[in-house]
Amino acid sequence: MKPQLIAAAEIDRLETWSRYTKDMCSSCHSTCCTLPVEVRIGDLIRIGLVDEFERGEPPRNIAKRLQKDGVIERFNQKSGIFTLARMSNDDCMYLDRKSRLCTIYEKRPDTCRNHPRVGPRPGYCAWKPKQQAAR
Repeated sequence: MKPQLIAAAEIDRLETWSRYTKDMCSSCHSTCCTLPVEVRIGDLIRIGLVDEFERGEPPRNIAKRLQKDGVIERFNQKSGIFTLARMSNDDCMYLDRKSRLCTIYEKRPDTCRNHPRVGPRPGYCAWKPKQQAAR
């Protein structure tokens, strides 16, 4: 009997995503942690990248500093949304490469806290089983 291959989602093809269930996370390669993470000032304060007293500063000034530090990729001035920088393999900079667990889980941004209720395909996840991750 041949082993059954488990289909993995392709991050850029939403139709390959699976309907989310809570048990998926324990067997996943943390695929959601390769998606761009959009954050707001409150998230940056919680993470510890921005001090509370900076909340009153123009966001573009904060963005310039964080871009120079390599912490954010971009800032959308109209929406006030910052996008966190990712590692060269597209992993979130807060994802541990070996354990595939979030290193700031208790402080994680709202985008991560609300996934997959919000995101590119609400209610669905780009689930990739751990055993296929190396392929």
